[in-house]
Amino acid sequence: MPSVIAMGTGAAAKIDVTIIMPCLNEAKWLPACIANAKKALTRMRAELGLNGEILIADNGSADGSQSIARALGATLVEVSQPGYGAALASGMKSASGTFLVLGDADGSYDFRECVEMIRALMNGADLCMGSRFKGKIKANAMPWKNRYIGNPLLTGALNLLFGAGVSDAHCGLRALTKACFERLHLSGHGMEFASEMIIKAALKGEQIAEAPVTLSPDLRDRPPHLRPWRDGWRHLRYLLMLSPTWVFAVPALIALGVSLAIWTYAAVETSLGASATSPIGNQWIILAGAMIGLSHNGTARRRDAIFTASGKAIAVQRLGRPRWRGGFLSSPCWRAVWRRQGSALPSW
Repeated sequence: MPSVIAMGTGAAAKIDVTIIMPCLNEAKWLPACIANAKKALTRMRAELGLNGEILIADNGSADGSQSIARALGATLVEVSQPGYGAALASGMKSASGTFLVLGDADGSYDFRECVEMIRALMNGADLCMGSRFKGKIKANAMPWKNRYIGNPLLTGALNLLFGAGVSDAHCGLRALTKACFERLHLSGHGMEFASEMIIKAALKGEQIAEAPVTLSPDLRDRPPHLRPWRDGWRHLRYLLMLSPTWVFAVPALIALGVSLAIWTYAAVETSLGASATSPIGNQWIILAGAMIGLSHNGTARRRDAIFTASGKAIAVQRLGRPRWRGGFLSSPCWRAVWRRQGSALPSW
């Protein structure tokens, strides 16, 4: 459990907005990020009449980031569980605000742009995503493989599988209501936490809005914690495991269609007496039968991997034995996959 070390408000005023930054050895650039966040809170008070706090969710920094956060008047939450998602989740649990802003502590985002996100939340949205593609990406701010391959592919896959309708699923600046966070029951510890938030929001029918943001080159003098290929693959696996329709049902229907086409062709050839010269031999008919069997198994697995937005009870079947559990994909085979991936089991 996180422990609140220092409160940054110093007053009894009601906190409406909490700006949360995950932190791991960010001592050199943390002061600039906190100063920028304070400007954002000043603007929120002037334009929206809201009070706010800055919360640093520290993930075990060894460079004195904690002391800097305290000295600059931020709320500090120490998080023992490693991981980007674990830090943000602990920070949101400890936040006092009704509206939560999540942003990286590396100077790549201008927190003043989150004012429009809070405005969207006040107008009824549950989650407001920043969009770098609708805003601006400055030179050298994003590697080409992330800008033209990783982000478009993963965002497109997320929209295709879950209908989220966002243009930038991995923007590091976003805002949501505290009530929305509590409804989502987020459980990811790593970078897939960003995708989990959008997926669950889409599945649960939360209202998702977008606001343009600017991505600037970060202030770090070391490589970022993000590992594009590793974390991209983790994101993709996460998307597929939460979409049994596309993983099981769609391939099963394709296999079924191909099998029926083969059988139909073979039956027509046989009825016309042309089976001797037909390109469809016995091996094709046997293959078609095997594919029909596999397609039935695929649709059955899709049915058994059903998950609902309410998440009260999920049926997961393995080797013909139904297992009713409160969590998502709780069978031993799926647990093995999640342990191998190094992620926490998702829950609803």
